[in-house]
Amino acid sequence: MVEEELQISSEAEEVQHYESNKGPSAGFWGPINWFRMLVTEMHWTFVFAVLMVYGVSQGLGGALARVGTEYYMKDVQKVQPSEAQVYSGITNIPWLVKPIWGLLTDVVPVFGYRRRPYFIFAGIFGLVSMLFLSLHKNLHILFALLSLLVGSAGVAIADVTIDACVAQKSGSHPVLAADMQSLCSLSASIGALIGFSLSGIFVHLIGPRGVYGLLTIPAGLLLLVGFLLKEPHTPNFAYGQVRQKFLDAASSMWNTLMLPEVWRPCLYMYLSFALSLNIYEGMFYWYTDSKDGPSFSKEAIGYMLSIGSVGSLLGATLYQYSLKDHAFRSLLFWTQLVLGLSGMLDLFLVLRLNLKLGIPDYVFAVIDESIYQMTAKLKWMPLLVLSSQLCPSGIEGTFFALLMSIDNAGVFSSTWGGGLLLHLTNVTRTQFDNLWLAILIRNVLRLVPISLLFLVGGGDPASSILPSEEQDAKAVEYVPDIKDIELVSLVKNAEGRY
Repeated sequence: MVEEELQISSEAEEVQHYESNKGPSAGFWGPINWFRMLVTEMHWTFVFAVLMVYGVSQGLGGALARVGTEYYMKDVQKVQPSEAQVYSGITNIPWLVKPIWGLLTDVVPVFGYRRRPYFIFAGIFGLVSMLFLSLHKNLHILFALLSLLVGSAGVAIADVTIDACVAQKSGSHPVLAADMQSLCSLSASIGALIGFSLSGIFVHLIGPRGVYGLLTIPAGLLLLVGFLLKEPHTPNFAYGQVRQKFLDAASSMWNTLMLPEVWRPCLYMYLSFALSLNIYEGMFYWYTDSKDGPSFSKEAIGYMLSIGSVGSLLGATLYQYSLKDHAFRSLLFWTQLVLGLSGMLDLFLVLRLNLKLGIPDYVFAVIDESIYQMTAKLKWMPLLVLSSQLCPSGIEGTFFALLMSIDNAGVFSSTWGGGLLLHLTNVTRTQFDNLWLAILIRNVLRLVPISLLFLVGGGDPASSILPSEEQDAKAVEYVPDIKDIELVSLVKNAEGRY
């Protein structure tokens, strides 16, 4: 205990020393000194793992994969927009079962290691799937989907595993917990900005299959993380207890979900995502159509998404400094309302009303994307805070993963619902006459969650939601050892999974 207090005191002094060196004179060296401080306190292999998973695999690789897959489905597989929507939902299935990956990394060590083998598995999944996609010219859609599914599983496993590492470090270095979250967020944001900026150029120069070949590099770096990460070895693990640990954790999560204070907000979160239908594939096909659409180039699409991600960063900043203390119900009302109304910008663009106002298509599309990303982030942030307050003591990490899976299930439903809407409105690869109707229906459905806000408490974000007596009696039947459940926010950034 004394050693832990001395360690925390030493870390506090290190942070205080860093803070004291900040200011106008710090300039360029401020971020560098902060980064060096993290490397010194956390060990360089941990910082390397965060940069590789969040910055390279999810940020840079996620951006390249998104744009590359859009053009792969359109130009290589030549599928309809509605079909591309359905396939996109299928490839996101691994993100729906994140609690399973989390429990595996927590309670099932491999050869005495809890984290390193899962990074290796993730790297192998990514390498095999991306190589398969890049080397086969006329790949059947079923095999292409299977490869994309395996690649997505690799990224999801790496995401859960690094989150567990961050949670473990947050427990042993509480003074630096906020700095670690900042490192994760900055890595993902910077990686996404770079990835989207380069995505269109790479798709233009080497094609979608060539982009998949490039994505073997992030997968290979995940393999490297698995070999380099410093982690204690725990031999002679009692594998006979694994089944009981799974059952105890599942029972605790089910008991918590049955609380009205929990299932009502969960139902709202699912419906708010599911009713906000995703028809991006229809918009993407229209963006790149040379006859009815503005015929944006591959580079233009990448730059548009890159600038849009800046809007997401602005939304996070606005929430942090101006809106985080507002009541959940009030903030969700306004963000959902703005999200529905801002969708009318797509309608303006498709009907070419922007040209009558003298605004070029590309400028208007960039504005549209930036406003959407900013508004979506403003909606997403309070839901994250709400989710964190629904987690009972003892199983916070795994239960948070379950809540994120519920949100991802809503996104999955939104993607498939959007594909059905595009099919019903007869929006195809070359037919966009009814795209305006699909946009209008989507915008109206975005406003429906406002009528469901009664499911969400209107309390202060800083106040507790779970009743303490209910939480103690029903939720925390199973309180695992700190080494067993170490997951934190298993959240994909809004640009990737929202």
